[in-house]
Amino acid sequence: MGKRRYEKSFIAKLTDSEGEARETQTWLQFAYACSYINEDQYNNLHNQYNQIIGMLINMMSQSEKWCSFSSLNKEDKNG
Repeated sequence: MGKRRYEKSFIAKLTDSEGEARETQTWLQFAYACSYINEDQYNNLHNQYNQIIGMLINMMSQSEKWCSFSSLNKEDKNG
């Protein structure tokens, strides 16, 4: 049973993930400032992390879709 049962816990994990993604963006800024990566690499990675953060925020705002108990009950009855 791979579904998330506790919506608040699920949102907390997503919030942690968002924070980690934003921290990675900060490290990308340092890497660019120290010339470890070039501007194109920085922009590409930064934009990808913006997309990831957007997806996490979207999942948080629609957490009921990811944690619905009704689909769990259907699985229990069918399984």
